[in-house]
Amino acid sequence: MIERLFPDQRIRQHLCSGPLASYLDGFATVLTTLGYAKSMVKEKLRRVADLSRWLQRRELAVTALDEQRVEQFLTDRRRHPTGRGGPQACRRFLSYLRQLGCIPPPREAIDDSPLQRIEHDFAHFLASERGLKPTTVINYVPTIHRFLEERYGAGALRFDELSYRDVHHFLLRRAPNVSRGRAKLIVTALRSFFGFLHQRGDITTNLAGAIPAAANWRLTGLPRSLTPEQVENLLASCDLHTPLGLRDYAILLLLARLGLRAGELVALTLDDLDWETGTLLVHGKGERQEHLPLPQDVGKALENYLCHARPQCSSRRVFIRCHAPLCGFSSSAAIDDVVRRALARTGLDPAFKGAHLLRHSLATRMLRNGASLAEIGEILRHRHPETTQIYAKVDLSALRALAPPWPGDAI
Repeated sequence: MIERLFPDQRIRQHLCSGPLASYLDGFATVLTTLGYAKSMVKEKLRRVADLSRWLQRRELAVTALDEQRVEQFLTDRRRHPTGRGGPQACRRFLSYLRQLGCIPPPREAIDDSPLQRIEHDFAHFLASERGLKPTTVINYVPTIHRFLEERYGAGALRFDELSYRDVHHFLLRRAPNVSRGRAKLIVTALRSFFGFLHQRGDITTNLAGAIPAAANWRLTGLPRSLTPEQVENLLASCDLHTPLGLRDYAILLLLARLGLRAGELVALTLDDLDWETGTLLVHGKGERQEHLPLPQDVGKALENYLCHARPQCSSRRVFIRCHAPLCGFSSSAAIDDVVRRALARTGLDPAFKGAHLLRHSLATRMLRNGASLAEIGEILRHRHPETTQIYAKVDLSALRALAPPWPGDAI
């Protein structure tokens, strides 16, 4: 690989020196597989070669390489810049060496402050004793961090000094600036934290009972949706003559026809597609797996994308980034971005612009076409019937029959 990228032997000899020289060829192959252009591969190899010579001058072996060494190297390069792309190239090279087992995993930064210790203990309590999922723990801990930071600053954590007033003042400052759902999460996190402190004996009175509930009544709003015409315009906005357009069209069709969630699309793999039975396996909430029928237009869109637009890469994910590194999406935010770009192309500006907009649009269209709430709940894979009830509010024709006549002048 190195020979093809750098035919000049003198350049190769200059590059292939130092303790990292034997890894350059394999690293070049990985970069090429990830879809990087030839010029970018060469640039990254030059930066790694710079790092190799830097290690050689300091008589350091490959095993001495870690984030701290790389940061030292980058600091020296800032004084004597010799090209671009150093940080990204070095971080990817570290990842490559770890995949080979040449260097150990990164060491976590140790923060032994009282605030960090209590957050760590609280997170462990939530995971081990409460059995909460990591995503829930990640949502709770920042709220507690903010509360303790605002209450104590850089001072000692004197939990015996906590009062109801501290909690109420924090909620009054935070609640007006967040959504109702977020306010409810803050309340739940604080209640869990005070229960944790009371269980440990850090406070004698459990303050959880003094935290007021956040007003977040169910079914108070209408589900946001697009009309069937707007959904078709959204689909028509994709340029099917480009790889990006073919990919986004398949994504939007899966959202619009099957009501998939963004995270379910991100997790979709080639192994989940069963072309013989015309079904796909969806990895839904709560680690549930369900088979859904593949409509003909969705199957055709997937076929066009897989055959003509999906980049060749080692990932088994169905949907792949269009630019290097060629891999699956890192989060559901990428699916939301596909919907936002399509809305912008179509000139639509709804209040809610995420992938769930098409899921709501599917349910609303089904209801107006005569589907029952049970049928909608089955398509959307709702675990509880109550979750589907919100769509009854968009059936205005049925609701009008329930409304009593207005007495008018009789009042």
